[in-house]
Amino acid sequence: MNSLLPEQPACATEAGTWCARFYEWTNNDFLARSADAIVGITVKIALVLVLAFLARYLLHRLVNRVVDGATTARLPRRASATAPTVPARRAQRARTIGSVLRSIISVIVLSIAAIMVLSEFGVNLGPILASAGIVGVAVGFGAQNLVRDFLSGMFMLLEDQYGVGDIVDLGEASGSVEAVGLRITTLRDVNGTVWYVRNGEILRVGNKSQGYAVAVVDIPVAHSADIAEASALIGTIASERVTQDDLAAHVLEPVDVLGVERVGPEGVTLRVTVKVAPGQQWVVQRALNAALTDAFDDARVPRPGLLPAIPPAGPPLQK
Repeated sequence: MNSLLPEQPACATEAGTWCARFYEWTNNDFLARSADAIVGITVKIALVLVLAFLARYLLHRLVNRVVDGATTARLPRRASATAPTVPARRAQRARTIGSVLRSIISVIVLSIAAIMVLSEFGVNLGPILASAGIVGVAVGFGAQNLVRDFLSGMFMLLEDQYGVGDIVDLGEASGSVEAVGLRITTLRDVNGTVWYVRNGEILRVGNKSQGYAVAVVDIPVAHSADIAEASALIGTIASERVTQDDLAAHVLEPVDVLGVERVGPEGVTLRVTVKVAPGQQWVVQRALNAALTDAFDDARVPRPGLLPAIPPAGPPLQK
């Protein structure tokens, strides 16, 4: 009968060892002989996982603190005119970059932890790493445009080239920015058409809403007009109009009458400009155009393309 019982390993007689404990728990010779290896590998794997999640937590916490600092930092003096919009732009950009950085950190840390865990099981990582390298190269060649769009989107966010609500000219499309992603920027033009522009295809950006804008109004007059009087009239009417309640909140500086901008075969073009809040240049331009047109008509300033009134015809000839 005793010869049929499993042979007790020698280490099982050593009190306090893992071999003795495993043999006592399982009465299994193989598990008892492998007890030290099992415990050692388990402890190492647990230590790798704990360190990985701790590193991930600390790095995420660091990114969150940087993002919070970027969204609450004080604004420079020169940005005081756009104080309502700058914090929102900064917060959006910081949160987007923070989300991307946290994702990258998670992928890198957990990938390293997985490789270390596999090595503890004795897995040969050479073929796995070689295969991953080949797959990475193949995917890289196939996803060049995706990678370019992603990197372009990252730099656009870091450099604050534009944000949601800005009015921009991207070359092929222009309009108001509705969404800024890492791959696609969404615009809506004045006709209501939505444009989806890949970030990697954007070669230049004209932002009409960043910092401040300039309302530019060109007033054409005839060659026979008195340029000095017309310029003085423009300065007076424009200065009065921008101080009215509907425009005063948008205007940042006094109007600047630049004078003659262009001389053409049909007449002379006079230009006046005024610095305004971002995105408000069109409102100010329309108001100034209407006010200056009425003032020029009241003052009878000659305008190009307007024919003089034809006197009424005399009485019909008597036969």
